[in-house]
Amino acid sequence: MPLTTPPVAPKTLTTLQALGIATLHDLQQTGAVRAFLLLKAAGCTLTLSTLWQLECLCRNLPPHSLDDEQKNALRQALKNHPPVAVFPSKEEMAGWMNEALKQAAQAAALGEIPVGAVVVKNGKLIAAAHNTCVSDCDISRHAEIRALAAAGKALQNYRLDGCDVYITLEPCPMCASALIQARVARVIFGVAEPKSGAAGSVLNLFANPTINPHTAILGGVSEEPCRHILQQFFQQRRQCP
Repeated sequence: MPLTTPPVAPKTLTTLQALGIATLHDLQQTGAVRAFLLLKAAGCTLTLSTLWQLECLCRNLPPHSLDDEQKNALRQALKNHPPVAVFPSKEEMAGWMNEALKQAAQAAALGEIPVGAVVVKNGKLIAAAHNTCVSDCDISRHAEIRALAAAGKALQNYRLDGCDVYITLEPCPMCASALIQARVARVIFGVAEPKSGAAGSVLNLFANPTINPHTAILGGVSEEPCRHILQQFFQQRRQCP
C-alpha cells in the first residue's frame, strides 16, 4: 500500500519517497524512529507529532491514538538511536571507495595488510592513506588513523565536521574511536571484519549512546573488490615459503 496525502503531509511524503520509503511496508521495515531521523537528516523541520503519526501508520492505528506511555517510549528510542544520515548515491560512494582501493593496493605492494581510506568533504578529496604498521613498526598506523591525521592538517582542525571517510575494511575499535572523536559525519566501509570489526561485526561503537556518538555508518559498499584484495593478499602470503 503506497503512502499518501493525507495522512502524510505533502512535503514529508515527497521526502520519504526520495529516501526510498514509498509504501507502508517500506515504512514498517524502516521503523518510525529511523524514518523520523532520516527526514530530519534530509533537512525537514519536524515536530514530534510527525513521529507519532509515523508510529500510528506502522502499527495500523488510528491517528492520534498513542497514549503517554507509548509516546515516552518513542522519545527514549529517539534518544538512544544510533546516528542517522542520508548517504550519497551508490555511484558516488563506489567512486570514492575506488580511491580507497587504490590506497589498499599500495599497501599490498609494500607487504602491508591492504586497507585504504580516504577523507572527503563537500565532494572533494581531502586526504588518502593506507596501512603502514609494518614499515613504521607502529600498530597505530592504520589507514584510518593516517587519513584522519592528514585531513586534520589539511583542514587545520582535528575535528572533521562534515567529512566522510571511506574505508575498504570495517574499522577496528581503535579506529572507530578515532573516527567518533574526530566527529566525522559518515563512515562508509567495504567489507566486514568478523574478528575485530567495531561497526557492527563484533561490537558497534558508533551505536553506543554512552560515548556521545556523532557518526553514521554504512557497510557493504564495493564489498566484493574490497574482499578480493584482502583474500588475494593473504593467499599470496600463505603460498610464500
